[in-house]
Formats: sequence, structure tokens, C-alpha cells
Amino acid sequence: MVIDASNGMAGTMIPKVFEGVKGVQIERINFDNSTGEFVHEPNPLVEANLAQVKAGVLKSKADFGVCFDGDADRCMVVDEQGRAVGCDLLLAVMLGSVLKQRPGASVVYDLRSSRAVPEAIKALGGVPVESRVGHVFMKAKLAEAKAPIGGELSGHFYFADMFNADSGARAFIAALNALVESDGKPLSALVKPFQHFAQSGEINFENEDKLGALKALRAAYPKARCHELDGLSLDAGDWWCNVRMSNTEPLLRLNLESADAATTARMVDTLSGMLGKRVAH
Repeated sequence: MVIDASNGMAGTMIPKVFEGVKGVQIERINFDNSTGEFVHEPNPLVEANLAQVKAGVLKSKADFGVCFDGDADRCMVVDEQGRAVGCDLLLAVMLGSVLKQRPGASVVYDLRSSRAVPEAIKALGGVPVESRVGHVFMKAKLAEAKAPIGGELSGHFYFADMFNADSGARAFIAALNALVESDGKPLSALVKPFQHFAQSGEINFENEDKLGALKALRAAYPKARCHELDGLSLDAGDWWCNVRMSNTEPLLRLNLESADAATTARMVDTLSGMLGKRVAH
């Protein structure tokens, strides 16, 4: 595997914990954390920051790649074809091993996640538990549901055997375990069963009247099922979405999904007119 430590704490942790393990070969990228300088921003959620690990995986023909953030509590995984795996779908990949050990257990997931995640949890005999976004809410929900694992789109994965805390190292182990137990399947093949919906990704909109926009959005779709666990979630049948308010900025954050890319693109365009000025990445 290829690991990009982002010049952060993974550069110290990975050699101490994982290098030398039988059957594990690690190619290092940006492991030096002695200078306080970063080759790229230590944020693996930004696509541009995955360029080195993607190139490394393809060049080395590695089984997969991992990019950690600065303090190594988050990670993004790249499959053997150099494609980033969404953190919600990575949670689905991890579930097989977890629910074998804890049959019927609850699994906590970020409410922005693909609908494929609760479907996968149910298919494996688990109980899907939806959570608000954020460390404090995820930890509380894990404790309440006595869940062994939970995950957010942000790359934070939470583990009951780590006191319900998030851990990049444990997420890395869970991904590695899923691959080892796959009977020789590549990571892309493990992810593929969960890729049957078209996701928009998170899109930000500038809006000074966030509450007014959410009220208008809800009024525009009176027949849609909705809840307000975290922002506004709508399910119109052929598409579903969540719109959350930033706590610190005049921003609304949209995540939308449907069964096909055309519907997702159409509905993003439709809702954009109600949510404000789209912010470029």
C-alpha cells in the first residue's frame, strides 16, 4: 500500500505500529514531520491533496492507498485504480467484518451518507442509526446505540473499542481487514456494490437568510417526507437531500442523491435557485 502521511502525525504513528508487520508493504509519501512544513495541505477531503497518493498507487500497482490528515484522526482511502473511495461507502465496506463479530449490532452513520449505507447495514443484519454531523453527536449516538462502529463523510470513523472516539489508525486497520478477508477481490470490487446511487457531493451556497431558504425549500416540496435532525432532510421518492446551515458562516451545505446522474444534476440545478449563490471549490 501507499501511505501519504501529509507531513503530520501519521509519519510517526505508521512506522511504530504498522511497518514490519508480516505481509504488509508500505510505500511512504510525506512522512517527514520534523520541519512543520507541508508539501500539500493536510486535508485529505480536498481532491487535489490526493494527487500524490493516487499517482503512487498507480505507479507501484499497490492494493490501495491512504492519505491521513495532520493529526491522523482522519483518513481517505484510494482504491487500486487510483480512485478515492467516499467515506460513507468505505463504512459500508467495513461492515462485513464488524457485523460478523457483532451480529445484529447497530451501526451509526452520518445523515449525509448515501442511502446505500443504511441498506448495507440492514442487508448484513445490522441496525442503521442516523446521526447528526459532528464529533460530539456521533460519539453520543454510538454510546446510546451501543454500536461498535460509526462513520462520517468527513473521514472520521468511530469505534466502540476506542472509547467511541475517532481513530485514523483503526479506520486503516478496518479497511485493511476488509481487503484481507475479500478472497482476493480488489478494493474497487468491494466498493462497487454500494455505488448504485448518484451523489452530488457537498455543495456550498452563500445565503444571508439561511432559515428563510430552508423554509422556502420545505414549502416547495410539501409531499416530500422530511425531518430536521440536522438542517432539513427531504425525501421526494426519486431523489433525496440534506441541507445544513453552517454555524459560523452564511452558508448552506447541500448533499443530494438519486438513482441516476441525470436526476441528481437536474435537482441540484433546481434547488440551487432556492439556496443562494453557489460557492466554487
